[in-house]
Amino acid sequence: MNRLRNATSPYLLQHAGNPVDWHEWGAEAFAEARRRDVPLLISVGYSACHWCHVMAHESFEDVATARSMNAKFVNVKVDREERPDVDAVYMSATTAMTGHGGWPMTVFATPEGHPFYAGTYFPRQQFQRLLSAVSQAWTQDREGVLTQGGKVVEALDQAVLLSGPAPTAEVTEKAVRDLATTFDPRRGGFGGAPKFPPSMVLEFLLRHGTDEAVEMAGVTLEAMARGGIYDQLGGGFARYSVDAEWVVPHFEKMLYDNALLMRVYTHWWRATGSPLARRVVLETAEWLLREMRTTEGGFASALDADSEGEEGRFYVWTPAQLREVLGTERGDLAASLFDVTGAGTFEHGTSVLQLPADPDDAALLDAVRAELFAARSARVRPGRDDKIVAAWNGLAIAALAEAGALFGRPDLVDAARGAAELIDGLHTDGARLWRTSRDGRAGRNAGVLEDYADVAEGFLALYGVTGEVRWFERAGALLGTVLDRFPDGEGGFYDTPDDGEQLFQRPRDATDGATPSGRFAAAGALLTYAALTGSARHRAAAEEALGMVSALAPRHSRFAGWGLAVTEAALAGPVEVAITGAPDDPRTSALHRAALMSGAPGLVIALGDGDVPLMRDRGLVGGEPAAYVCRNFTCRLPVTTPADLTRELLVSAVGR
Repeated sequence: MNRLRNATSPYLLQHAGNPVDWHEWGAEAFAEARRRDVPLLISVGYSACHWCHVMAHESFEDVATARSMNAKFVNVKVDREERPDVDAVYMSATTAMTGHGGWPMTVFATPEGHPFYAGTYFPRQQFQRLLSAVSQAWTQDREGVLTQGGKVVEALDQAVLLSGPAPTAEVTEKAVRDLATTFDPRRGGFGGAPKFPPSMVLEFLLRHGTDEAVEMAGVTLEAMARGGIYDQLGGGFARYSVDAEWVVPHFEKMLYDNALLMRVYTHWWRATGSPLARRVVLETAEWLLREMRTTEGGFASALDADSEGEEGRFYVWTPAQLREVLGTERGDLAASLFDVTGAGTFEHGTSVLQLPADPDDAALLDAVRAELFAARSARVRPGRDDKIVAAWNGLAIAALAEAGALFGRPDLVDAARGAAELIDGLHTDGARLWRTSRDGRAGRNAGVLEDYADVAEGFLALYGVTGEVRWFERAGALLGTVLDRFPDGEGGFYDTPDDGEQLFQRPRDATDGATPSGRFAAAGALLTYAALTGSARHRAAAEEALGMVSALAPRHSRFAGWGLAVTEAALAGPVEVAITGAPDDPRTSALHRAALMSGAPGLVIALGDGDVPLMRDRGLVGGEPAAYVCRNFTCRLPVTTPADLTRELLVSAVGR
């Protein structure tokens, strides 16, 4: 019997036809393990995971392997994107036991959920031997197995990184020096292969603003945009590069990567005016709207790495394929432009498109790209995981809202608003969030800290662009839940609420991973809300949460990028700008754009006529729209022209 057929997760549905007797995560599986007196076999993955597919084909679709699994274990399939809390506690155990982690994750646990053996991908024959060995240990050495499980849980409970004092400017300077020790000056990024987009670190470096910091960010951003990790035809970034030069990606495309990168490329353009940054932002935005937006107005989680059973097949080219589409002369030109060689840069003589340099003839490049994109569109597309994850849509809302405002694209702001309306309507129950939905139906997985924090961040960014007070108010409600339900009593936050499901350990990972940690994301949203309201409670909670930056930054700054970025905002104030005036008055719009173009770290903008505390008593000046530049609710004299506002913002930055 396979119980996954009614799941809302596309990943679980991929396994609905397996001969394995899968359970979804829940009390029923634990009760069945206790009834049968057998261990749990917990398999964790996600729909776009290449090696998850490999293990599924090799083992979970194999009748003999499934028969062994069914006889000896209660088998539980978990979508890590639906249940990041389950993934987090068992990934900690897996890493502690093996020294590394990854997906698929395979965990053997007692009927109480305590892990006693774990690993990642296992080839079929090795997996079959492992099933027999674990089952034999359970039946013949039960005391040893239980002791091992208890030791793992005890060790994880003790492995808590202690927070430090509120970070200072000296901490951020040490972080830049730490990043410089692993920076690749030729190819960008930090460390060697594989290379993941360091989105949050890049945001910190741009906010820090020194020549060294901006140079490291710029080299990395350009290298990624010109490499194979970026889709040179359709826009959007792959998950990571398997090499140190950004050439060959792991081809899955994740919503969270692209939302974070779109925002940081927007900020790079704002800081430098880079035409490459502008192109990447707008192409990635078009990709989001074209391929990731769902009929309900939200954004899907991921595109698969595979199509037709092969990783990357949709994206790669040979010289012959280029000539077939473009003709001999233009095909050879395209091969030169995109570094497509006879030997290939990927597998089986195929190449991933790169763009090492822009050609002199921009129109020709645009025409070639358009023809290749049209031809590629006829290929079999990778699968799409179309579930909506609240946190990742929050990141997309912030990115689209800012890009739409800065690049004069109201359609992008509209897309951000549409996603916000979906989250606020379908995912929200009062001041509580459901983490996922699919096909207009909310899942029953409670939101975790990153959901509340990232959605609040998105709503606050949308308010700062539109002046629609609804989003400020909804962010406030979500952050109220953060302060009421998630504190850990030590200045930080747990990743799950105090009334959530009790796992063998309550997760509270302070370090950034592929997305900002819940702790640092919460600190950022709380800081922005405090700047709009003057709330000492929100400000204090943000500053206490940032204490972890002081502990991480000197030697582990790559894992505290968002915390460092928020620290830059806190050290800068952040600067607050209240803009008063009719929203349809061009003079108001000009002041708003001048504020948006400021690179002040974490700049907070209030506008409109709603009841936002920063707007109170900020009136017109001589009947004209005006801008008030403030810090900690103490404001300088109002100004009425964009030039004067730009000067005030510069003065405020110098006085930091």
